[in-house]
Amino acid sequence: MSDLAKTPKTSTTPEAPSGAATDAPASAAPGAAVDPRLLVREEGLAGYWTEFKRKMRGGELGSLPVVVGLIIIAVIFQLKNDHFLDASSLANIAVFTSGLGIMAVGIVFVLLLGEIDLSVGSVAGMGAAVWAVLSVTHELNDWLSVLIAVLAGLVIGALHGFFFAKIGVPAFVVTLAGFLGWSGLQIWLMGGEGSINTPEGSVVEDLTGHFFAEKIAAYGLAGVAIIAYAGSLLLDTRRRKAAGLPSRPVSEIVLRSAVVAVLAGGAAYELNEPAGARGLPLALVLFLAVLVIADFVARRTTFGRQVFAVGGNAEAARRAGINVDRIRITVFAISGMLAAFGGLFIASLSGGATKSLGGGNTLMMVIAAAVIGGTSLFGGRGKVWSALLGMLVIQSIQQGLNMLGMASEIQFMITGAVLLAAVVIDSVSRRTQKSAGRA
Repeated sequence: MSDLAKTPKTSTTPEAPSGAATDAPASAAPGAAVDPRLLVREEGLAGYWTEFKRKMRGGELGSLPVVVGLIIIAVIFQLKNDHFLDASSLANIAVFTSGLGIMAVGIVFVLLLGEIDLSVGSVAGMGAAVWAVLSVTHELNDWLSVLIAVLAGLVIGALHGFFFAKIGVPAFVVTLAGFLGWSGLQIWLMGGEGSINTPEGSVVEDLTGHFFAEKIAAYGLAGVAIIAYAGSLLLDTRRRKAAGLPSRPVSEIVLRSAVVAVLAGGAAYELNEPAGARGLPLALVLFLAVLVIADFVARRTTFGRQVFAVGGNAEAARRAGINVDRIRITVFAISGMLAAFGGLFIASLSGGATKSLGGGNTLMMVIAAAVIGGTSLFGGRGKVWSALLGMLVIQSIQQGLNMLGMASEIQFMITGAVLLAAVVIDSVSRRTQKSAGRA
């Protein structure tokens, strides 16, 4: 045996005195330099300003471009038509955003994998057709028909995921085949009927037709949102302090909560108080519920972290012990389920299920919403709330142009330009991050 093998292993890191306290994170070696980015929260506003400048230089734009875009859109259209920010106009934006926005949440999960789902439009049409045939034609219980329609979307999405994950067929091809196949099945299910009207007072009619006229509904929802947000910040701060990690100062928590309070309270006021206000739309409540649940799944669960890992590097995720096939199948199942659910909103808005429901520009609008909102087409980067931001941009443009009497082709051209701008920003951002060594 060599002398090298006989040499005992020694530690080159000096031991910390017994019982000594440390401000460094538990994972950091004693005496080692702590990454300045971990101390941003303790430095207060100055630290966040430094971090903001670093992110801008590194191409980490986040949701900033779309938020700035929304402000510009609102200002321009309000100057062109002083009724753009009226209660009725904002209610229309909220209602028309909901169905496609719910579908966009499913697309966000698929894009996080770095894949695409071209079938969401036809799956939405299928969901509406299944509900209409069961509830109206065969007079099955309305709630049960809705449940079966949503489950049908779940099964369809899982089938797409199976062919992609297990058989190895590219997601583009699988979902393109689904786009064609499910459209045909939708037409077959509708039979000789060109459309099946939504019965008065049905569950689907209420999805976009019901408003909570009581003022307490909108103000109560705003209050719950403010308390929940502030509570989550306080809980996160408590956990980080217990773990010895830098945490948000109280002043920042108060500031963040105040911003949310202004936004939520302002929205509740606009829905309740001005002339013509109809109250809180049920469609908006359901959309927000889907967003909150999906955001929790994406950011706070093991499954969500695994989705980001697979989207970032599937092979590395596989070697880390993640069941990549299961993640892929589940994500496409989520996309199919939310597509079918969103199809019921479209049926509610259009007055019933038709053979062409989910066709036209539905698919493009849904994908555009996710991308415009800030979800990367290259996988591994994005947020569920991108679906809300992107749909607000698209629907605000459509609402504003409609109020100005612009033709639909102008709307398509402007929406296309906005989508291209979003993809360009995403591509430039990734290139900047690579040059900064952060991709």
